[in-house]
Amino acid sequence: MSSEWTRREFGKLAMGTVLASSNPPARAKLWKPEPGIKIAVQLGSNFTDEDLAFAQQLGVQYVSIWVGGEEATAENFKRLKARVEAAGLKVWNIGNRDVHNMEEVTLNLPGRDQKIEQYLQYLRNIAEAGIYYTTYAHMGNGIWSTGREPTRGGAMARAFDLAKATSGWWNGKEFRGPLTHGRQYSEQELWENYTYFIRKVVPVAEELGIRIGIHPDDPPVYPLGGVPRCIFGTFEGFKRALEIANSPNIGVCLCVGCWLEGGQAMGCSPEEAIRYFGRQGKLFKIHFRNVSSPLP
Repeated sequence: MSSEWTRREFGKLAMGTVLASSNPPARAKLWKPEPGIKIAVQLGSNFTDEDLAFAQQLGVQYVSIWVGGEEATAENFKRLKARVEAAGLKVWNIGNRDVHNMEEVTLNLPGRDQKIEQYLQYLRNIAEAGIYYTTYAHMGNGIWSTGREPTRGGAMARAFDLAKATSGWWNGKEFRGPLTHGRQYSEQELWENYTYFIRKVVPVAEELGIRIGIHPDDPPVYPLGGVPRCIFGTFEGFKRALEIANSPNIGVCLCVGCWLEGGQAMGCSPEEAIRYFGRQGKLFKIHFRNVSSPLP
């Protein structure tokens, strides 16, 4: 599957567009940002004043930040948000690597309920800091890629070639094939595990007014390391997953790069998916991520 359509790792730029959900159920609180497109740049948790100045010079309005471990507290989220706002920018999202791509949740491993509670506490922490959007990914054995290859214009970028793929990575852990967890998992298991998780998440997200945009599998479609990518690896999988959630607070972070990587197996083009989920009020973020010029 290595082609110029599948290569999407070009730096640290992302764009998100949030659409207000129409007629949300009375049970749900829903944060409604100002209408229109918001452009965000991704920063690490150790960003400098120079990084913020660069974001200002780019003309972006928002930043997204990644944290993990002891950094993932409400107090730290408030501190990071205050620094960003002092520079005349806004925080769109502070992601927590520890509760993103949770193998315990996706595969029903020991410690599942503890990880779910950790995720719910993370939602409470960002709400306390005044942040009401977050992106979530539901992969059991990490992000898979294969080296770097030249793209259009000659820039080097991360690529994925199924014939060369041997392992996935997330949050410092490697998931090595051919069976990353010692056995094959069924699609039914994956759906049952997702249902268990999302039905615990929805009441808390609705209580807090937080929107959760779910990222496509990276890469989508393929059963990698014995784990099917059947939920967030196709258009129909996304539709079914959102129907199970049955909440205006659960929607899509549509990563255009991942969607293109799935090709025809996704079931529709990125443009068609954007139009569909947009009309449904479920398109919370469009992710044109990782754009940069070649380094000297």
